[in-house]
Amino acid sequence: MAEIELAYYPGCTLKTTAEEFDLTSRQVCRELGIKLIEIPDWNCCGASSAHEIDAYLAVGLGALNLVKAEKELGLDIVVPCAACFQRLKVAEKELLKGKYPEFPFEGKIKVYDLLRFLAQPEYRRKLKQKVKKPLRGLRAVAYYGCLLTRPPEITDHPQPENPMDMDQILKTIGVECLPWSYKTDCCGASLVVGRIDIVHQLVKKLYEKAQEVGAECVVTACPLCHANLDLRQREINTKFHTNYYLPIFYFTELMALAMGIGQPEKWAKGHLVDPLPLLKAKNLL
Repeated sequence: MAEIELAYYPGCTLKTTAEEFDLTSRQVCRELGIKLIEIPDWNCCGASSAHEIDAYLAVGLGALNLVKAEKELGLDIVVPCAACFQRLKVAEKELLKGKYPEFPFEGKIKVYDLLRFLAQPEYRRKLKQKVKKPLRGLRAVAYYGCLLTRPPEITDHPQPENPMDMDQILKTIGVECLPWSYKTDCCGASLVVGRIDIVHQLVKKLYEKAQEVGAECVVTACPLCHANLDLRQREINTKFHTNYYLPIFYFTELMALAMGIGQPEKWAKGHLVDPLPLLKAKNLL
């Protein structure tokens, strides 16, 4: 497969608290023949806050990035972060209705979330060829969260309630991806700012349901989901007198591990729940 070029929108989180997602996304794409070109002078998408304050701002922030990608690069956009993907898709839909003529977006480019893009059959075939050490014996659940697939009129996802993109990728790299009914349940997202009690309850439920099906870890594609599930595990163990040990991975981290690229010890430093003991126990390091 010849190398292709895509406009890359990392968003604020991948440049700060989710650097390991950015690092492994770039590594995996490079190995699969995808050249990521960062959108010049990209700006914040507004994430989960702008649309609560100002409807115009919520569209305009994403619109600026779409215009830059279309006019300066002329390339389809790939977005790793679920929240960023959601906001850019909202902007795309609104601009194509002709409501904001001040943003000269013609719709000549498409917006993809990185997970769904890499789950396309041609990239899964290439991924299979690139796997050097299948992650056999690792039992995981795929956790998509709320924003990657819903609402389908925004995301254009064909399976909003039961997505299979991550399941397919994990199975391709040898992970035992277990079926469960909570793959698109909410983790509480930014409620952590004002109602951490709700986040604790929602995340605890996800831990419980993951362990019920025999999972040893949770795999996600969303920095918000990763933050709530990874950062809150110690708090939940203390608050509810539990003893959860469930490492939370980005799907690109496991892809990179199976492909034998990058340094797991480097990206693992970004995790509060240390994943290295689990990976060592499974003889995957």
